[in-house]
Amino acid sequence: MTRLFKGLEGLCRLLILAAFLVLSGSVLLQVFARTFLDTAPVWTEELTRFCLIYIGALGAGLALRSGDMVNVDLLCESMPGRQPWILRFLCALLTAGFALILIPAAWDYTSIGVRQTAPSLGWRMDFIHAAMLVLFVTLALWALMRVYEMLTRRHDGRPIPLSGDE
Repeated sequence: MTRLFKGLEGLCRLLILAAFLVLSGSVLLQVFARTFLDTAPVWTEELTRFCLIYIGALGAGLALRSGDMVNVDLLCESMPGRQPWILRFLCALLTAGFALILIPAAWDYTSIGVRQTAPSLGWRMDFIHAAMLVLFVTLALWALMRVYEMLTRRHDGRPIPLSGDE
């Protein structure tokens, strides 16, 4: 199971890197075109927006796992005994629950995109809308992994550094 999640972590990181490189290239092209050419391509702004959406969607689960997501642990860690563990467990369960509940709505949202195209790029919007599906699936997976690790006593539910950060 851990190998599977290490692979998923690596895939998410690779896709985030790819999206970031495309985003960087798009922004640099836009800056170059506005500075040195008569007109700038309109599609670069749209591509940049789509890259940012995917970076956020792919990174949310990783941020949950590593503790980089907004985490207010002042109250949690000041509680006595087993209460911090229980609170972390409930938070992981609620996160997984909300993400799982939102997956069907994300699927519907993605399906709507089949009938739409991006104005300047001309891409089918279901590929862009699928970012919400990716977001909720990966968030649910990482939260369920935390629940599993807590129940099997492999981890106490505190943030875990990503494999490249150790």
